[in-house]
Amino acid sequence: ELMRVNNGYITSKILTDLGISREYLRIMINKNMIEKVGTGIYVDKSKMEDSFYTFNLELPNIIYSHMTALYFYGIAPKAPYKEYDVSVRNNYFNYKLKGHNVFYVDKDIIDIGLTSVETPNGNMVQAYDIERCICDIIRSINRIDMDLVKRSVKEYLKRKDKDLVKLSLYAEKMGIKNKVMDFVGMLYE
Repeated sequence: ELMRVNNGYITSKILTDLGISREYLRIMINKNMIEKVGTGIYVDKSKMEDSFYTFNLELPNIIYSHMTALYFYGIAPKAPYKEYDVSVRNNYFNYKLKGHNVFYVDKDIIDIGLTSVETPNGNMVQAYDIERCICDIIRSINRIDMDLVKRSVKEYLKRKDKDLVKLSLYAEKMGIKNKVMDFVGMLYE
C-alpha cells in the first residue's frame, strides 16, 4: 500500500519512521517484488525506475536547475542522460555529485524560484521554476553551449505563461539584471 501511494517507491526511512521492520524489504527483494535502486531506496519491479526521482531521494539537498529543469518544462531540446544540472548550497558536498554539472549557489539566493516539478514519470522533485532557470543559463553561459541557451530563451519567450516581470525581479536579486535583460531583449521577437 505504501508503494502504491508513492508511485511504486518505498524507502527504508519511511518504514523506520512508521515502526515497520526493514526485514520486509529483504523478503520482497527475495520474492523478486522490488528492486533496490539506491541507498535505502526501492522500487516495485512492475514500475520503471525514475532516475530523476531516485537521485532526488538519494540527495534531498539538490535542486534540479539549468537545462535539466528546463527539460521538465518542455523548453530544453533534449533529455539529460545520467548527467544532470543541479544546484546546491556553496558549502555542500556529496561524492554522488561526481559526473554531474553542479552549480554552487550562495545561501541568499538558493531559494529564489524554488518549486516542485513533475518528472516525465510523474514523480515530484525539487527544481527551479522557468524564470530562475533562464537567469541561471544566462549567468552560466560559459558552461553551457551557446546555441542551447539561445534556443531555450527563444522557447521561453514563445510561451504564453512567461513572466518577464518575475524574470526581471529574479535577475535583479541575483545581481545579473542587465545581463539577463540585454540577452532576452536581443532574442525577443
